[in-house]
Amino acid sequence: MPENDGFRLLHTMLRVRDLDKSLDFYTRLLGMQLLRKTDFPGGKFTLAFVGYGDEENNAVIELTHNWDQAEPYTLGDGYGHIAIAAADVYGVCEALAKAGAEIPRPAGPMKHGTRVIAFVKDPDGYMIELVERS
Repeated sequence: MPENDGFRLLHTMLRVRDLDKSLDFYTRLLGMQLLRKTDFPGGKFTLAFVGYGDEENNAVIELTHNWDQAEPYTLGDGYGHIAIAAADVYGVCEALAKAGAEIPRPAGPMKHGTRVIAFVKDPDGYMIELVERS
């Protein structure tokens, strides 16, 4: 197969239980934009796309809310994390902590390296790695 034969990453899908809580986390706390949101009454689900730029030129996150999901999703052990670049990971973590976000790995140099990273959890427990980049 030829290198990058027209392939482009479009989105990553996450199933969420409380769409409003998730939208607040990704937009207000992580600064993403709600790009589009569509209800599918026949299928009893809503799709919301969030990201840092338009879907035409940027990979985004698709939040899928199944209306009848009462129990938390099992995240499994295959999922790792989503990585987001931030200019000041310490400052972002401070703001997230004030907003009540769970930060299982506070900001600091990565093990065996110097790059500053942190891990936060979204409302459904998905891990988000914050990587300091200018």
